[in-house]
Amino acid sequence: MLRASNHYRLDIEGLRTIAVGLVVAFHYDVRAFHGGYIGVDIFFVISGYLITGLLTREVRATATIDFLRFYGRRAKRLLPAALLTTIVTLVVGSFVFSPPEMLATSKAAFASSIYLSNFWFLRATLDYFAAESSLNPFLHTWSLSVEEQFYFVWPALILFCGVHSKNNRRPLIGIGITILL
Repeated sequence: MLRASNHYRLDIEGLRTIAVGLVVAFHYDVRAFHGGYIGVDIFFVISGYLITGLLTREVRATATIDFLRFYGRRAKRLLPAALLTTIVTLVVGSFVFSPPEMLATSKAAFASSIYLSNFWFLRATLDYFAAESSLNPFLHTWSLSVEEQFYFVWPALILFCGVHSKNNRRPLIGIGITILL
């Protein structure tokens, strides 16, 4: 059985700190840091890098990926906090929001709970900064939805590129083509 690495990575923590700083500065409207998306992009790159390393090590060691274990670890890490946040937000929202606002919040909560809030907010307003979006307490979940959608596809691609190949370059070619697409 492969174990996740518990090594503390100062470089990764440093990049996470920079990413958080950029996002916070953006949300506090610090003019010099109006590109808060860069912080989210840094998080995406860090996550992709760490998960790709984990998956490729598993494929090299076992010639497969234990999808149940992979998704189980994700669920164990994310679902308790997500469930608590969703429930508390909906309970508080029922006292604070008008019925139409609560309906929009409830729909966004559902989309968030199935990791599709990025599509929900895109379909709802077509604008991340639209007034009706910015008031929804689940707006921030769009980036988590994108990340989880990546995790839904990426392990299968890593497995396909790694297991079905006697050519060591095939995984790199497969991943390169995916990035270009």
